[in-house]
Amino acid sequence: MADDQEKTEEPTPKKIEDARKEGNVPKSQDASGVVTLFMVSLFFLLLFPYMSSHMVFLFKYYFSLIGMELDRALMIDIAVITVREFLLIILPIAIVAAVSGVIAALAQFGFLFTIKAVMPDLKKINPLKGAKNLFSMKKLIEGVKITFKSFTTLGIGFIFFFYFILELPTVALFGLGEQLIWFKEKAIIIAFVMILIIFVFAIIDIIIVRKQYFDGLKMSMQEVKDEMKNMEGDPLIKGKIRQIQMQASKKRMMAEVPNADVVVTNPTHYAVALKYDEEKSHAPIVVAKGMDTIAQNIKKIAREHGVHIVQNPPLARSLYAQVEVEHPIPDELFAAVAEVLAYVFKMNKK
Repeated sequence: MADDQEKTEEPTPKKIEDARKEGNVPKSQDASGVVTLFMVSLFFLLLFPYMSSHMVFLFKYYFSLIGMELDRALMIDIAVITVREFLLIILPIAIVAAVSGVIAALAQFGFLFTIKAVMPDLKKINPLKGAKNLFSMKKLIEGVKITFKSFTTLGIGFIFFFYFILELPTVALFGLGEQLIWFKEKAIIIAFVMILIIFVFAIIDIIIVRKQYFDGLKMSMQEVKDEMKNMEGDPLIKGKIRQIQMQASKKRMMAEVPNADVVVTNPTHYAVALKYDEEKSHAPIVVAKGMDTIAQNIKKIAREHGVHIVQNPPLARSLYAQVEVEHPIPDELFAAVAEVLAYVFKMNKK
């Protein structure tokens, strides 16, 4: 029993789908971060002329205020223009960052809409459970990972930034346009270095996250069996349904015996009831058949309703083995059945 409870089985498609419905999906924050940073850097380069034009406009506006007396109206004007220009500079990058985050999420686990993840759950505000999760080994490992990645990325980025700072005395002698070009070049270098570092961490993080995700969804043998039972239905219930269906089918079959033209028997073990209606079928149809007890019941009903019973053991066995109920007889049995029906029709003066 203990072995059955060990989570040794890979999660089934249903288990994964149920987890998705609850909002439980493998998501790497590093992967989202590297996609977002790459897209932001790319659009920063593409929009740099647009952004620099607004920055130049803002600097010229500030320089034009030199010597002017500050009053309330001028301060409001400065605030409005400053906010407007900063929004025009920052808003495109912010939109790109938001869209990039959505694209990164879709690339990892596809489109998913669920409200279960944001539904209130009293268990989540349990202070004891919260403290346990806060000081768990998993949280400790996550904290170490984040600290290591942050210090590595920022440390390497700072080294490049420090060398760029040493160039500032020379850059201060440049014109505004040349300063912006210098800033653009250095920003590209720092962004490329940080993207490369984060990309390496993202690959590692995706592997770890997906492994932890599927390990967390692993199932015991008993859980797999229970899931299969729920999907396919309880065997006892299915057996009961089949029994009811067979009883209903048998009842319908017996109801057709009085309408048969003849019952062919062997004479003890098999009984097959045939009916021929040339307007409905080109060949006689088996309306009922059975062995032993069912065969005796067919013959009993036939006698009660005056249906002829003909003993022909080879034909009875062939009909029982080859033809299903409500199906016409095969071509190879035409001659034998025609002979029986001709005899019956002659007796009935048809």
